Amino acid sequence: MSDWLEEGAKVPAFTLVDDSGKKIKSSAWAGSPVVIYFYPKDDTPGCTKQACAFRDAADQLRALGATVVGISCDSSESHAKFRDKYSLNFPLLVDTEHQVAEKFGAWREKNMYGKKSMGIQRSTFLIDAKGKVAKVWKRVQVDGHDAQVLEAIGNLSTPA
Repeated sequence: MSDWLEEGAKVPAFTLVDDSGKKIKSSAWAGSPVVIYFYPKDDTPGCTKQACAFRDAADQLRALGATVVGISCDSSESHAKFRDKYSLNFPLLVDTEHQVAEKFGAWREKNMYGKKSMGIQRSTFLIDAKGKVAKVWKRVQVDGHDAQVLEAIGNLSTPA
């Protein structure tokens, strides 16, 4: 279990496969804000609500020049079904070995009804245009989270 990536930290480079089997490099987002959110499982109530909120905020995010990317340990096939079922308009990245989640600190010990296990902690990282962490939400409550993210993106200073 790693420490959380904190505000001001440089984002580690990574390459993951997306929901259509295409390799995506984090360097592709350089120069614009990126919202990277980690979520526990495709097509579960909280994860669906969160994904649909980001889907519905697509126009506002685009207007702010921001990209959204979801990451979980689910397979590309699972991501594709989830994407298609809810018409998601952003990539879902596959982190089956939880290497990227660990780099960000989102791979945590969880305690559900007294049973401890390791898994992804619902968390969001706003990355600025220079590739640094601008804001971290470590234990996301889904309701209203999209509005918090939009506000934080709007507060980013524009590059000179």
